[in-house]
Amino acid sequence: MRAERPVRHADRVQQAIAGDAPARSALAASWRRSSALHKLDPSARAEPRRLSVPELAAARERSGLLLHAAQASLDRLFQAVGSVGCCVLLADSDGVPVDRRGAPGDDANFRDWGLWVGSVWSEAAEGTNGIGTCIVEQRTLAIHRDQHFLTRNTGLSCVTAPVFDHEGRLAAALDVSSCRADTTEAFLGLITVAAQDAARRIEAEAFRLAFPDARIVVAPGAGAAAGGLIAVDADDVVIGVSRAARQSLGMPPAGPARPRPLSDVLGFASGGDLDDAERGAVQRAMVRAGGNASAAARSLGISRATLYRKLNRFQLL
Repeated sequence: MRAERPVRHADRVQQAIAGDAPARSALAASWRRSSALHKLDPSARAEPRRLSVPELAAARERSGLLLHAAQASLDRLFQAVGSVGCCVLLADSDGVPVDRRGAPGDDANFRDWGLWVGSVWSEAAEGTNGIGTCIVEQRTLAIHRDQHFLTRNTGLSCVTAPVFDHEGRLAAALDVSSCRADTTEAFLGLITVAAQDAARRIEAEAFRLAFPDARIVVAPGAGAAAGGLIAVDADDVVIGVSRAARQSLGMPPAGPARPRPLSDVLGFASGGDLDDAERGAVQRAMVRAGGNASAAARSLGISRATLYRKLNRFQLL
């Protein structure tokens, strides 16, 4: 009896997206977008498009603050995954890697696959893939081998985590990719944890760089490790809220932070009581001065005697 012909990857993709029924999974939905929306053919063999040198320079310039914030985290992540045949890519919101870490011995192979700075990995260009699909769905995901849309990408395994800017908008995608045939889904699960942790560290550093003169407060319910940060000015007015802090506080996920007193944002508003505000200012001045009343008085622009009257009044002695 003649053996059945193995089902080709392109045929399996077409079968999965055929018909008018809604996609039954996130993967099938991405495959359908790749075919119906982006008009891609899963059997196409063309290599990923690569930006010109001026185009790549412009993309890197647009990502300048994020690139600066990401350097230490990219190094740390690559130290964790580089020895097992993985490269690390930081792609901008258009799906273009603008920075990369890889072992010199693996570089030629990764360059052939297009896992290089300047290659375009948007879902519109490459179909379902780690970077492009992460950007569309704005969530951490793993695309393992034949989960890719294009047949020529089925030798890759990718884990990608979104990176959000200081206003909660998607700014980048942090990707760990492997082209080893022995990469398992269980191993990708371990990489997922490392990639998510690195993405949160990049967000936190970028948030601090965006508000260099602000006091950074950790939002309740979203620890610093999760990136739940609030930027507060010298008057305790909120001027920035990270994506994770917005989720914790029930705020809209993205957009400029509306200036509000920190106490209002955290849910224990003082009702505008000037005495409470003055008490807080005096207490902060004393803490900053290390308990030195003369230094605290100078910072507040009042006399030492006036400061002591206020300390007595607010029972801070």
